[in-house]
Amino acid sequence: MSKSVIIFALSWCLVACTSKPTSPQPEQSTKSETVDSPVPDDRGYLVKVGDMAPDFTMELTTGEKVTLSSCRGKVVMLQFTASWCGVCRKEMPFIEKDIWQKNKENDQFVLWAIDRDEPLQTVVDFAKETGITYPIGLDPNADIFAKYADRKAGITRNVIIDKDGKIVMLTRLYDEAEFASMVKKIEELLNQ
Repeated sequence: MSKSVIIFALSWCLVACTSKPTSPQPEQSTKSETVDSPVPDDRGYLVKVGDMAPDFTMELTTGEKVTLSSCRGKVVMLQFTASWCGVCRKEMPFIEKDIWQKNKENDQFVLWAIDRDEPLQTVVDFAKETGITYPIGLDPNADIFAKYADRKAGITRNVIIDKDGKIVMLTRLYDEAEFASMVKKIEELLNQ
């Protein structure tokens, strides 16, 4: 009898260990999930230089609705920001002085800050505190951010888009050399 139990147990174990599961396990991903979900780069970006900039519509703090694709034919700078971001607060006065004040009268240039997941009054107060005058849009659920970077990735980040709607530069955090390169890139694009 004990031989029968042992043979039954071994047979059952053999069948259980060699059969394939009928559905993927939670920790596994299917091929379509891998294809449909871009993998962020080492800086958290889902987009790369040369990609068409993902389109979006957002509401500015003034109540005006703006759509990225309506800016074709213009050089666009997107600055992802939030009031709680110390690096953003450091970088924004430089954006104001070195980019916005120099280019705000140029109808071929658009600059929008995109505030990640904060209410209107917080964003308005943030603009006053930092002294910026360029337009800030609201991204209530970070859905615009998630088109460009992994939702869990940090900010500050800037995206420079050419007149054809293609991404030509991506920055992360505030680095003086990278910032200077970004200013130069914007000037080059505006002079084309």
